[in-house]
Amino acid sequence: MATTSPESATQRMEDRNTSVLVRFTAAPNVTTEQYDETIRRLEKSGDWLPDGLEYHVAFKSNGNFRVSEIWDSQKQLDAFGERLMPVLADVGIDPGEPELMEIHNLVKR
Repeated sequence: MATTSPESATQRMEDRNTSVLVRFTAAPNVTTEQYDETIRRLEKSGDWLPDGLEYHVAFKSNGNFRVSEIWDSQKQLDAFGERLMPVLADVGIDPGEPELMEIHNLVKR
């Protein structure tokens, strides 16, 4: 990934890390209350905010609850997923199949 920010402006493109964008579309019956409970449980267990999570955006689109995240690496995403999935199952959230994409460029102000 190429990240352009004041801090990284002096880095060469090939020296920048490759980040991952992951997008989840949960089952149509997922509620904001279930999402909020998931975050509460992750905070209580010390698993929120996880290492490597750069951005987390939760929203509704066309009646479905969605989450988009940017991770520093696939490895960090996978490590968090191992802790997240049991919590989602306990709360009753089926996250569906994630859509994963390598980020080519990310611009921050």
